[in-house]
Amino acid sequence: MAEMNNRQAYFNYSIEDKYVAGIVLLGTEVKSIREGKLSFNDAFCLFDDGELWVRGLFIASYTHGTANNHIEVHDRKLLLNKKELKKIQARIKEKGYTVVPLKVFFTDKNLVKVEIGLGRGKKLHDKRETIKNRDVEKEIKRYLK
Repeated sequence: MAEMNNRQAYFNYSIEDKYVAGIVLLGTEVKSIREGKLSFNDAFCLFDDGELWVRGLFIASYTHGTANNHIEVHDRKLLLNKKELKKIQARIKEKGYTVVPLKVFFTDKNLVKVEIGLGRGKKLHDKRETIKNRDVEKEIKRYLK
């Protein structure tokens, strides 16, 4: 029941703002997320009619589900305040900004939440810098042990 992180998002984007949003799910989707069967590959967020949706989020079908099992990849609505939605939508209109899902987790009340990030795409040299910093941190940890 741990949180699932989108590590590729931090590698491909420099995240500037983070928001926590609710997500509209079916019962079998929640059970599948509890089992950790979730993948962020090709997942991104988009606005449609003033509402924020996450597209491409893969939630595997529930193994003990019946004929009423969910579709694995479909658009899922994210729940945010209107004020936050307007703020995000205004930033997206600027060149280079995008919204990506960063992590899915359960709250203390067992609600599924999605942390989304507003970020800019990194250039190739920025990605190289990230790799270099990660390698340096690994070396430091190795010497400290």
